[in-house]
Amino acid sequence: MKLSDGNILRYSRNILIPEIGPEGQEKIFRSSALVVGAGGLGSPALLYLTAGGVGRIGVID
Repeated sequence: MKLSDGNILRYSRNILIPEIGPEGQEKIFRSSALVVGAGGLGSPALLYLTAGGVGRIGVID
């Protein structure tokens, strides 16, 4: 799946990192994560996962 123009703009800082690039950001966008616990550690983890562009996130609290 190719990133849309809006997603390219949104994740442009990640794409500029040589180790990630556009292919890596597409892989992150297609990935999923499950966070168990939405307390003191889970809440910041969810924030970072969404900011990083993880495509699908589940939460169990």
